[in-house]
Amino acid sequence: MDLGNLKIDKVAENKEEFCRLLRSTKREGVEYVIEDLEKLGFFEAPASTRFHLCSRGGLVEHSLNVCRAALELLPVMHKMRPDLKEQLREDSVILCSLLHDVNKAEIYKPVTKRRRNAANTGWEDYETYDVDFSNFPIGHGEKSVIVLLLSGLQLRDEEMLAIRWHMAAWDLAFQSAEAKSNINAARDKYPLCGLIQCADTLAANILEHTDKEEE
Repeated sequence: MDLGNLKIDKVAENKEEFCRLLRSTKREGVEYVIEDLEKLGFFEAPASTRFHLCSRGGLVEHSLNVCRAALELLPVMHKMRPDLKEQLREDSVILCSLLHDVNKAEIYKPVTKRRRNAANTGWEDYETYDVDFSNFPIGHGEKSVIVLLLSGLQLRDEEMLAIRWHMAAWDLAFQSAEAKSNINAARDKYPLCGLIQCADTLAANILEHTDKEEE
């Protein structure tokens, strides 16, 4: 069995599913976004350097996991809060969950590093990734919003805010009091922010969690 081909097929399969879901929103500018993501290497990029899905195609896989989690949560929120149906729209959920991390498309660079082998008898080379923020060092969520707008995607206010603040507490450790006030105001005004934050956390910490023995 050729595991290399299996991985390539999985990357292609995820890309196809990602594009299908994105196009289902029928939002103006989607085709430009797909074209730009292709140029940026989004569909081959990892989701992180060591925390979750640190592998080729990991970023699009993570984006799909967030989307699946968010779409599972959506009808539950509609049932529990029917008054929020107009504010929690399926097209918005799909757009924000699939595109929240487009900022990562160009920051991970493949490198070869050294480590002790499994038997602890010597050293071995292994392929991994380093992070390089130098191309456009403007921040995490805000960079995703800017990249999408520059691609020509039409985003509503609540969608921009949900993408901007999807990192929630992880984005606040070194932020100002003004930033903390902004994220609270965004979540108070737009429930979409909370839904995307929740789906992102569920994907990274539960759906993509593996024990060390499995890695």
